[in-house]
Amino acid sequence: MPRVLDAVRTLVAPLTRTRLFRRVLGPLLLPPIERVVTWMSGGRVQVSGLLVPSLVLHTIGAKSGEPRDAPLMYCPDGHGRAIVAGTNFAGERHPAWTANLLAHPDAAITVRGRRMPVRASVVPDEERDATWARIEAQWPGYRNYERQSGRTVRLFRLQPVRADSASA
Repeated sequence: MPRVLDAVRTLVAPLTRTRLFRRVLGPLLLPPIERVVTWMSGGRVQVSGLLVPSLVLHTIGAKSGEPRDAPLMYCPDGHGRAIVAGTNFAGERHPAWTANLLAHPDAAITVRGRRMPVRASVVPDEERDATWARIEAQWPGYRNYERQSGRTVRLFRLQPVRADSASA
């Protein structure tokens, strides 16, 4: 199975670097498809999860105060935490979920159908290059989204916390 996934990644990765993917396929088509597949599988399967580790981030809206969900690619940091990058498909604006985490760092994630509380922290500037290197070891060229967006992408570490110490 790893060889099949590697072959699919090799074929799909160049597509994710195209303008068509960044402007149409990624932001417009992928989210509704992800929602349907996640709903049908009870959160156990994500389309993006077929290529890279994926999770659903559960936040509280920074402005609305309402619950929000965002399917995201993540990268394990080697210390039990998940790293997520607010690339927004190289869009000029930060994705809303990053503002939600800045306003309400206590959140939750669902990975393969298992929900757990987390606390988000912004990756410090002095760790950004090493963090991007880890992310790009998993998905080569992913930092190009930051370069093409013209903004500094927000990087977060999601630290699992005990359920009784989180408010998410």
